[in-house]
Amino acid sequence: MATDTSQNFQAVIPAEFHTELSLPTPDHDGLQFWQYMVAGSIAGSVEHMAMFPVDTLKTRMQALATTSSLLPPFGLRQSLASILKLEGPSSLYRGISAMALGAGPAHAVYFSVYEFCKQAFSSSSITTNKYSSLVHAASGVCATVTSDAVFTPMDVVKQRLQLKSSPYKGVVDCVTRVAREEGVGAFFKSYRTTVVMNAPFTAVHFAAYEAAKKGLVEVSPESADDGRWVVHATAGGSAGALAAVVTTPLDVVKTQLQCQGVCGCDRFSSNSIGHVIERVIRKDGYRGLMRGYVPRMLFHAPAAAICWSTYEASKSFFHNLN
Repeated sequence: MATDTSQNFQAVIPAEFHTELSLPTPDHDGLQFWQYMVAGSIAGSVEHMAMFPVDTLKTRMQALATTSSLLPPFGLRQSLASILKLEGPSSLYRGISAMALGAGPAHAVYFSVYEFCKQAFSSSSITTNKYSSLVHAASGVCATVTSDAVFTPMDVVKQRLQLKSSPYKGVVDCVTRVAREEGVGAFFKSYRTTVVMNAPFTAVHFAAYEAAKKGLVEVSPESADDGRWVVHATAGGSAGALAAVVTTPLDVVKTQLQCQGVCGCDRFSSNSIGHVIERVIRKDGYRGLMRGYVPRMLFHAPAAAICWSTYEASKSFFHNLN
């Protein structure tokens, strides 16, 4: 009798009910963890190689902003004109080898951790809306904390090589001399500042990207489906520009810490964010904290568009292989 009741009960349960109770698959979006790593690595490398000259310009403006209070501050056009006239176009690519070594592995970690956390947080009983901004922001913060640990040492090398009259011959020489003269800890002096900067940057970036992407699809579903590159480029560019402007003061602090004592840059008795901010304000005023925001925005807007487009294109490639 019990068997008949069970069979009758199962017969009237709608098929959709079983679908709703199904557990999430271990490979979010149908891809494996290593595929996210490869897609992220490709996206990060393409992004940073393409935008490297703008990054060099930003680094010069931020690092040398406080070398002398007697010199007038240089704007974007003056800085670019000075570099091209005195050093030539090739100087804009100084340190690109360090970027090549760091960007790929860091972005592999960045995107794979983001996808993993997004899946974990979306399937949590605490989160009811899979596409909520909170999920994307929290996933982005987790991604940046882990990826910054990989990227920060090479970022230190990259920025020191980008400086005018850099005393280092190349990546190997820079790594060797910094480790010998300042200790291994010098490669991580700015890690805390980098995380403090990139955590809100990534939270704003990912939340704005996902929201913009969803909005574009909803506004024009016929011409802007979720898989089109123009959707990812537009959403990524908008999110990158917004996040870049908001976090510029912390980026100034990070650059000051990473380049201290090189090519006339200030040295700091403490690596605390407050101490560096106080020194910058004392010499340049509050506008000193926004030094380089224009090239930073010009970097992150197209960089994010390139990165997200490349990342989603790489994911689509793996989807087609499955």
